[in-house]
Amino acid sequence: MEPKQKDRRGIQSIEVGGQLLLALARTGTSMVLRDLAREAGMTAAKAHPYLVSFGKLGLIEQDPSTGRYELGPHALQLGLVSLQRLDPVRIATKGIRDLSLRIGHSVAIAVWGSHGPTIVRVEESSYPLHVNLRTGSVMSLLNTATGLAFAAYMPPKVIEDMMTQEAGRIGGTASRFTKPEWRKVEATLAEVRQRGLSRAVGVPIPGIHAFSAPVFDHTRTIVLAITAMGPSGTFDADWDSLLAKEVIECADAISRRLGYTPATATTLEEAE
Repeated sequence: MEPKQKDRRGIQSIEVGGQLLLALARTGTSMVLRDLAREAGMTAAKAHPYLVSFGKLGLIEQDPSTGRYELGPHALQLGLVSLQRLDPVRIATKGIRDLSLRIGHSVAIAVWGSHGPTIVRVEESSYPLHVNLRTGSVMSLLNTATGLAFAAYMPPKVIEDMMTQEAGRIGGTASRFTKPEWRKVEATLAEVRQRGLSRAVGVPIPGIHAFSAPVFDHTRTIVLAITAMGPSGTFDADWDSLLAKEVIECADAISRRLGYTPATATTLEEAE
């Protein structure tokens, strides 16, 4: 048996000082020395020399009028370069593989395509579903969990216009939606937004249930939907089930990897 590989040795001072950068990134706001040091788990006297060095590198800057510290231009540049290199589907592919192993059900990735919610990856479970779902499949906006996840977070006008093409999607119907019916649809979409999860129970395929959760990028725009599906006999479709929580946590982890941070009361006020 080969000896276990030892942990690679790092530079402790960098790891310690890096906690100040992580603290600023985590809080998302400028901070005075005392609060920043406390957030990073050190004293103000210990934190100050690190901040001086980070300031020289442009990783941190201090407002001369208030004394508050925030991330500097070079830290922001590093973040932007990282975001530009991110591939949402590649990152999500590993996520759904791990999720499928944990829950024992098939999991798919969907993106918003020219015809609506489109499947781009499917991770089959050890018990594959006998359904016509493959890469390139376009899902109904209102009759599938995947479609509802997108419909809840896309601009309403876009969704209303796309409803006219439902006949060509999996689970879609040939009916045309009118404005009064849209008000009924919005009640369903509001529940999806409240729960952070959509659900399809026995539709559009009888005996098959599904959960779908949205994935957002750093601009708080939906970029993917993660959908778990399985037969009714083994798929717990209760809103509060462990399965539902697993799907939400998977989508949330991918969103964080893409730079997403939930809107706070402050950011909502700024947006208004």
